[in-house]
Amino acid sequence: MAILLTMPSLSPTMESGVITTWMKKVGDFIDIGEVLAEIETDKAVMEYEMPDAGYVRELLIEPGQEVQVGTPIAILAESMDEDISDAKGGGGAPKAAGKAEPKEEAAPAPQPEAKPEPKAAAKAGDKPAPQRAAATGNGRGEGDGSGERVRVSPYARKLAREANLDLAAVQGSGPGGRIVAKDVEGALQAGRAPAPAAQAPAPARPGAPGARAVVPAAPPMAGGAEYEDLPLSQMRKAIARKMVESKTTVPHFQLTRKIRAEALLDGREVLKAQFPDLKITVNDIIVKACAAALRQHPAVNSQFLGDKVRRFHTVDVAVAVGTEDGLITPVVRGADWKGLAQISAELKALAAKARDKKLTPEDYSGGTFTVSNLGMYGVTEFNAIINTPQACILAISGTVTEPVVEHGQLAVGRTMNLTLSSDHRVVDGLIAAQFMDTLARMLENPLAMLL
Repeated sequence: MAILLTMPSLSPTMESGVITTWMKKVGDFIDIGEVLAEIETDKAVMEYEMPDAGYVRELLIEPGQEVQVGTPIAILAESMDEDISDAKGGGGAPKAAGKAEPKEEAAPAPQPEAKPEPKAAAKAGDKPAPQRAAATGNGRGEGDGSGERVRVSPYARKLAREANLDLAAVQGSGPGGRIVAKDVEGALQAGRAPAPAAQAPAPARPGAPGARAVVPAAPPMAGGAEYEDLPLSQMRKAIARKMVESKTTVPHFQLTRKIRAEALLDGREVLKAQFPDLKITVNDIIVKACAAALRQHPAVNSQFLGDKVRRFHTVDVAVAVGTEDGLITPVVRGADWKGLAQISAELKALAAKARDKKLTPEDYSGGTFTVSNLGMYGVTEFNAIINTPQACILAISGTVTEPVVEHGQLAVGRTMNLTLSSDHRVVDGLIAAQFMDTLARMLENPLAMLL
């Protein structure tokens, strides 16, 4: 019986997806567990593995096309001769389930170029634009001429695109020969990047043979500024929906607490000196302190679910990580029971997976509280938007050296602003203030986390 495959839901918040690459073509046989397509969700690029075996009879969606979850995308059959008219009419057995694994994003396959209009022969000295490697027969992305897919990290691909660099000419040094950013930078430094376009010859001197009058270019007209329209990625669309929903439906209020940061920064330097391999960051310590404070103030460790408030017995701290497409919040689970070294290692691993678009739904779902840190960019204070349905999010600023008063005397100190955004339907001002007081005492005296 023919099987009608529909767009699967590969993440808890996925409403639509984009098929970036078909891994099989019409006529190919696909076995159980093989990958039919790479699909861009609102969180990552994931592989769609088949729960059934059969021949690919039709591919109903073009690569790059966004379709809603549940939309038919392909038809499988037991043979190439089987009648699939029922499946085309929606009568086939619909299938959408399949194991989806996150996948590093391959460089996109080049699209066939439209036939150019006849034009005059190229001028002598004109250099042809660098050509991208031809797509391989299996549709896996850019090729290197040997039929193999070029494996490349998203950031390295972005660098290559901006420099107009042919990735097929770059040797990858990452796992499995994967091209990473340093490989692209090395290729550019070695002179393998395309040469810049030749400059236009200087105009002939007035009065010289063949010289023409030089007319100054007119300034741009008002309202005629150049621009480009960038399509929204699936992640950016999800962020837009979530932020509008949070800001317009959740009654936010903010509390800001300035803390003395000397003990926090000095303690981190001591850990760096004694355990250089751990590379403990200020953010790691803040996440640990938040987890300890949430254990003492469970009302903050909650979610608003419309007709009820869910108060959690576990402390699962989500941490905002920046990627090319926007922020995503992988989760450190049971953070209150984990040591600083384990929290630090997990955060580094999750951040790397996030930037390579390899997070699974288990990595970013179910957080009970979120930490967003912009201090490394010199931000001195900001308000974060609540990551619904969570009740609170903490915004961390950078440290500032400024005058302070100690025992009635003016001195120089290092301070940091912490701002808690809270959902007033769940957390009252008093509860938020008590939580911030506990967190401040822990950060100003890190030994308090041991109590």
